[in-house]
Amino acid sequence: MAAKRLSVIALAVSLGWTNPAHAQGENLATLQLQIAQMQEQMRGQMAAMLAMQQQIEALQGKLASATNPVPATSPLVAAPTPQPAPLALAALGGSSGTSPTAADKPKPKAWYDRLQLRGYTQLRFNEIISGDKTAPAGQSRLRSVHDGSISDRSNFSLRRVRVVLQGEISDRVSLYLQHDFASAVLGQQAGERREGFGQLRDAYADVFLDRHKTFKVRLGQSKVPYGWENMQSSSNRLTLDRSDGINSAVPGERDLGVIAFFTPRTMQKIWDELTKEGQKTFGNYGAFGIGLMNGQGTNKTEQDNALMQVALVSLPFRVGDQILEVGASAMRNRFRPELRSGGVSAKGYADDRIGVHAMLYPRPIGVQAEWNWGKGPEFDRASGTIKEKKLNGGYVQVMGRFATEGGSTLWPYARWQHYRGGWKVALNAPRVETDEIEVGLEWQAMKALELTLAYARMRRSEADERRLGRAEGNVLRTQIQWNY
Repeated sequence: MAAKRLSVIALAVSLGWTNPAHAQGENLATLQLQIAQMQEQMRGQMAAMLAMQQQIEALQGKLASATNPVPATSPLVAAPTPQPAPLALAALGGSSGTSPTAADKPKPKAWYDRLQLRGYTQLRFNEIISGDKTAPAGQSRLRSVHDGSISDRSNFSLRRVRVVLQGEISDRVSLYLQHDFASAVLGQQAGERREGFGQLRDAYADVFLDRHKTFKVRLGQSKVPYGWENMQSSSNRLTLDRSDGINSAVPGERDLGVIAFFTPRTMQKIWDELTKEGQKTFGNYGAFGIGLMNGQGTNKTEQDNALMQVALVSLPFRVGDQILEVGASAMRNRFRPELRSGGVSAKGYADDRIGVHAMLYPRPIGVQAEWNWGKGPEFDRASGTIKEKKLNGGYVQVMGRFATEGGSTLWPYARWQHYRGGWKVALNAPRVETDEIEVGLEWQAMKALELTLAYARMRRSEADERRLGRAEGNVLRTQIQWNY
């Protein structure tokens, strides 16, 4: 017993808890208590170190399994120990030859995971409240080349039912597919019009040639880069229809070919700012564009070897607190109109024009204007044949943009348009003469829902070479658009 006490005292002295001089007067019971406490602490530390060592061995085993996977015929193995956080692994000083965060790096998305599906639908109701709803044979009725539901027999109609599939299938390639399910065709019996058919609108790929995506090449069927309003989506346009003068260049707005676009990053930042603000921009197109296309129109078979040559420039600038966008377009083409007698013309007609545009974005008041001049195919009544004739037309529009306290936006507008020239996609390319004033209000109740009310004073010739003169009248128009 005496020897045991001497050994305890010697241990305490060696650990520095006491010294010989002090030990002689130290109470032996107090020393024993202190030694017991220190032994308990040491046992706890040893247990923690043992648990830590087991965790390290488990991690090393897991890493070894990942480096040398077990064959499919091997016996079942135990479930792996949960992997600790990278910080804990680093604190243990483990070394596996691999970065601790490599396993946590997210996998790149597959191309089909990058696609998105969206679209919009437009429901309309037009009413001719006065004017030439009908007319005797040979005289123009009040009709529009843009909306077949403006007539004496129409009520509700679906103007557009669009579904879009788009996305980046790689870092340098994106795709865009759009169908419209509100197209109309003639039926197989008695020529009755049938509606609600699907029609391809866009099918193209953008190939980006630099990492900043300022330069891209567009391949496939897409909008022809001519005219600011033509490029703008119908889901984003303020007026219900495009103007006759600008749209006469490319009715349907699309063709098949190759286009190169270039957009300086400084200009792209301005358009991004306008889009974020909720302005109605003309879309994802370049500041500079040049293209070669078939030239016969949307979903139509090419009829000759001549390619349409087209170019567009549109440049946004800051003017104080406002943003002004100005630009020009040019087109050179040969076009073969469809004949009332059947087939298409055996001759191709010059279809050349130039145009200018300007857009002062509403903050809160804005102005938008376009005009173009040129020549194209037009039916000549005197000779009863199609000839190349001069054309010109455009529009001037004033609009406002006002946010409400409830989060909605009001867009009042007024537009005057004028056009004199042929409508090349109609049978025999008849002459169209248009003068129209339209005033309206668009209410963006929310992102998913928009309502437009409009009144139009129209004076138009009907796009039919068999009908003469111009019809006049007043039309009330409504449209509800839902976006998805």
